[in-house]
Amino acid sequence: MFNRFYFPLIALFWIVMNVLLWRAEFGGGREFGSAVSTEVVWQKILTAPDDSTLEISLNGKKIGYCRWGANAGEELARGKISREDYLPDGMVKQLGNYTIDLEGNVLPGQPATRVRFNLRLEFATNHAWRELSVRVATRPSVWTVHAVTADETLDLEYEDDSGKWSRTFAFDELRDPRKLLEEFAGSLPLALLGPVTGLEQQKNLSLGLRWEARNDWLKIGHSQVRVYRLHTRLLDRYQAVVIVSRVGEILRVELPNGLLLVNEALTNL
Repeated sequence: MFNRFYFPLIALFWIVMNVLLWRAEFGGGREFGSAVSTEVVWQKILTAPDDSTLEISLNGKKIGYCRWGANAGEELARGKISREDYLPDGMVKQLGNYTIDLEGNVLPGQPATRVRFNLRLEFATNHAWRELSVRVATRPSVWTVHAVTADETLDLEYEDDSGKWSRTFAFDELRDPRKLLEEFAGSLPLALLGPVTGLEQQKNLSLGLRWEARNDWLKIGHSQVRVYRLHTRLLDRYQAVVIVSRVGEILRVELPNGLLLVNEALTNL
């Protein structure tokens, strides 16, 4: 009599265990797509244990790469230490700020020259940004941007073989793109500004980005892993999506006009 139920009991046990393992891996149906605090996700990004190397592509064609790194205060989070003083893994002496460094280069296409860029962004401990520095260089031209929230100003410089041009903007001026177009049109060739179609129709743009975060999953090879999905709108009309691992590593960034950044660990699969 027992032999008649032996196989069904084993099968039932196998099914139950697989369901429990699946729920442990993917968190169950309730968590998938559920909202997450953006503060939690940003904290993971700013204290990620490793840098992220990303491949840059445009409409499916590889055009360059970049490296993303996040640091915490003077000493780097989770074992990455910027001083020689010894600290246990995962600890900092005194957290004063966070910084994000992004560097890389792209080759949009022939006969265009390679564009090299560097970005450094500093945040307070409450995740509010304090200072932004950007440098974009394509021989012989160099663009430099520097903004400080305390001053509510943005300094813009352009330099090439013919000379140097600089301008300081108040944050209020940046909210009206038409004023910017007039400023640039009077000082620089419009070709240097790139496509700005539609911006002249916008007024009172928000300088801050409103992010939404949700639980999601990402297929990697034959497996699916739990991730965070960040979503925002740029200039009140374009969408951007960032896929982040559970420990804060940048896995994928989807930007307007077919621009895509993918972690090199995923491109090698």
